Amino acid sequence: MTKRRLLAAAAIGLLVAVAPAAAQSFDAAEKAEIEGVMRDYLLKNPEFLLEVLEALESKRAEQTVVAQAKAIESIGPSLYETPDGTVIGNPQGDVTVVEFFDYNCGYCKQALDDMDALVQGDPNLRFVLKEIPVLGPTSVEASHVSLAVREIAPAKYGEFHRTLLAERGGANAEVALSIAEDLGVDVAAVKARMESGEVMRVLAADNAMAESLQITGTPTYVIGNQVFSGALGAEKLSEAIANVRACGAASCG
Repeated sequence: MTKRRLLAAAAIGLLVAVAPAAAQSFDAAEKAEIEGVMRDYLLKNPEFLLEVLEALESKRAEQTVVAQAKAIESIGPSLYETPDGTVIGNPQGDVTVVEFFDYNCGYCKQALDDMDALVQGDPNLRFVLKEIPVLGPTSVEASHVSLAVREIAPAKYGEFHRTLLAERGGANAEVALSIAEDLGVDVAAVKARMESGEVMRVLAADNAMAESLQITGTPTYVIGNQVFSGALGAEKLSEAIANVRACGAASCG
């Protein structure tokens, strides 16, 4: 990097307060010189600012990955826990995929086929669902019903989940209760449990995990030591699963 580019970089650092301690070492004349150099350089080379921003974004992404890996370790076994009978796939599977989702999330609906493809194609895969209703009151209603169904009729939770998530219209309490009834679940019992302390505890715990993992949207997956955001497709998720088996981490090498 040339001296002029170094000066420009120092000026950017000064103005955005990236290095306030260094800025304090310049007197007024030096600051004015740096600001002049910066203005002149950026007018002639505006792409440099884009390079700096890209480098900053890359650094922040790396820091997020490290922080998420630490959070996965810190949360521990509770991240992979779900009541008996509510695991999708093999309850004794050697790799667990954790999915955080919302019943009104369009991308989660799209990713439903990915979950089914993975568990059908991999007899040793254990899939755990974590409900984080982030898209409004109707999502909260749907999750209250869902978690009550999970508690009352765990063997039917998987089918209930698939049916509700596959709904083309919006998910809410009315739709969720109708599906539960169609599946033969005791709707009166579900209604009695929808606002129970246990349902509230599970939602609070799942949301706390999501916050700790810096999850900002759905669907989001935890595989091995890594967090994957978005509907990435079965192939991408399968690669991470294979890596966990091969080297104990979502990315090998």
